Amino acid sequence: MTEQDIDLYLREVIDTMSDGLIIIRPDGTIMMVNDALLRMTGFSKEDLLNKPCSALGCDACRRSREEGKQHWCRLFKTRKENRKSCHIIDKKGNYLHVLKNASLLMDDDGSILGAVETVTDITELDRKELKIRELSRKLQHEDKGFCGFIGQSPDMQKVYTLLSRAARSDAPVIIYGESGTGKELAAQAIHEMSPRANKPFVQLNCAALNDSLLESELFGHVKGAFTGAYRHRQGRFEQAADGSIFLDEIGDVPLSIQVKLLRVLETRSFERVGENINLSMDARLITATNQDLRELVQKKLFRDDFFFRINVIPVHLPPLRERKEDLPLLVDHFITMIDHLHHGEGPTPETMRKLMNYDWPGNVRELKSALEYAAVVKDGGPILPEHLPPQISETGTSLPSSNPITQAPVADEKEELISALKQAGGNKSRAAKILGVSRGTIHNRMRKYSVRFGLEE
Repeated sequence: MTEQDIDLYLREVIDTMSDGLIIIRPDGTIMMVNDALLRMTGFSKEDLLNKPCSALGCDACRRSREEGKQHWCRLFKTRKENRKSCHIIDKKGNYLHVLKNASLLMDDDGSILGAVETVTDITELDRKELKIRELSRKLQHEDKGFCGFIGQSPDMQKVYTLLSRAARSDAPVIIYGESGTGKELAAQAIHEMSPRANKPFVQLNCAALNDSLLESELFGHVKGAFTGAYRHRQGRFEQAADGSIFLDEIGDVPLSIQVKLLRVLETRSFERVGENINLSMDARLITATNQDLRELVQKKLFRDDFFFRINVIPVHLPPLRERKEDLPLLVDHFITMIDHLHHGEGPTPETMRKLMNYDWPGNVRELKSALEYAAVVKDGGPILPEHLPPQISETGTSLPSSNPITQAPVADEKEELISALKQAGGNKSRAAKILGVSRGTIHNRMRKYSVRFGLEE
């Protein structure tokens, strides 16, 4: 076999590789690519051969050329790089997450002949990891109820019907409900019952993110787009692809970002921060809020055109105080979950009266936290009133009237917030645990009532 035969067979071997391969000349131009790289990126040989290696837009390839020197890549200093995690850009402008191995090619006399790189596409692994997380969330709620919801009250039956119908549509859905009522669960239910169920479900809580950070989270950014943008970043819309994207706390989105989201919904396209390439938006949008958006529109704190664009299918989740008949079912459900860890009994009749008489400002999330607290505090046997958190155990023992509810005065909510923050020494996360709500809710209420405390975490 001659050297010419070896060269021919070597090329055949290279083109059978599953990983992409690039050979680069000392001047930084591409000398050879294999078929796997072309399939991976969608480029043709004509698109890449004799072009600068920067054509692939790798965010890890930092140029280090200095005036009068030959170094066009830091590989000349490191000589070899193994399993470098980075992103390249395909012909359509999409990012591919890859692992790269690179090495210099050197002659016997030490002169540099070029560089060789192998590229492994792990984008699909990222998708599978995301799907595993989705399935894990789904399995946590599959034991009973409607897509994780527990309750048979008329109000919840209406919610189940509306969620089922919304799932058959591609129109934007907005979920209204107080903190702890299950807005994320409702969004997941819509996705899981829709034709997009096998596609990604990506979510983002928009509370407490400033304009630039939120824009980057939503749309992604390219390396160098702003201070601290050291590499390309894929945004949530890009991650969602043709699945569903859930934006919680949509009422907290700044006006400047509302304009951009409106444009995305109207054009079905978006741009990464620092880039002018239009990417298609194929995801179904689901939003949620615990605020009155119509009131925010009247106060010029929310754009009316954006409101009308996202308020196509509104879903209202009732607070727990308005469906007290579901509370025994919820208690049984959470006690069963907690039993796996604590092997305890349920509440006594007196404890149940306490639970029924409480207004549950933190809704179902607060109920679960209260039962977990009781399971830890008690030594054994049933849950007694003294095992409940103080704000529940100190309530009266009389049963609620036939028309329980409906007032959660603003003053009470503000006082509860201030009290919790004082108990937590100004720590928002601890205050959230005391009230059985999320840290984002604490942040929103502090802003709503102009309450200021020193600690931020």
